[in-house]
Amino acid sequence: MKAITNHPGKVFITGAGPGDPQLMTLRAKAVLELADVILYDNLINMEILSWASEGCEKIFVGKLPYCSAIRQETINEWLVEHALKGKQVVRLKGGDPLIFGRGAEEASFLKANGIDFEIVPGVTSSLAAGAYAGIPLTHRDASQSVMFVTGHTKKGKKTGLNFDWPLLAAFDGTIVFYMGVKNIGNIATALMEEGKSPSTPVAVIENGTLLNQRVISGNLSGIEALVAEALVGTPSLIIVGEVVKYHQELNWFAAQQQLFKQQIA
Repeated sequence: MKAITNHPGKVFITGAGPGDPQLMTLRAKAVLELADVILYDNLINMEILSWASEGCEKIFVGKLPYCSAIRQETINEWLVEHALKGKQVVRLKGGDPLIFGRGAEEASFLKANGIDFEIVPGVTSSLAAGAYAGIPLTHRDASQSVMFVTGHTKKGKKTGLNFDWPLLAAFDGTIVFYMGVKNIGNIATALMEEGKSPSTPVAVIENGTLLNQRVISGNLSGIEALVAEALVGTPSLIIVGEVVKYHQELNWFAAQQQLFKQQIA
């Protein structure tokens, strides 16, 4: 492709953070304000789109769970097309664009097509949701390491959750599963079958950092039933490990949620 302007644009692959707009970075806000075009995902707070200029074109390219969606190849092509028109393009992704966000795939495509780009980090949901649930991902007395795992495999791969389950079960730290609530039963069963104790604490955080955040906590053997009973939906994050025990003690955000409910009552 050739540029149709003497001044090719630039693409900003940008993390929108975990949900609460106040947790976005100053750089992310700045690029939103200068954008000519924003291609945005499903898991962002729509409030932040109001930061864009009046003439900014906003294009939804989100991938809804278990639904047909715009192909990644199409998104890549649109990024290049808009940049070749001399536009400043923001590719807006929930959380951080390089943590299960396909940001690297898009950056590689832009690089191959000679498009200037910048990666703007965002606060990933595991850090933020854990903090807002009072669950430290590391703690000197409970966990000195963290593992991030996607809750589902790439389409076309082996059916199910194609992971090294013995490795996960033996991991003596905090395991965070992104996008895994639909597979919570399979995840818990697989970990227990490979030797993880059924009493291992687990928390599922729904709508992390938002005022409607919910935290369902239990252990590996009972978490599937608790999640089903509570009708937990997406987006949700699963945290497995001893650090979950700090939820009750450090759950500071619950007071803010209660105050908000009293104000609107």
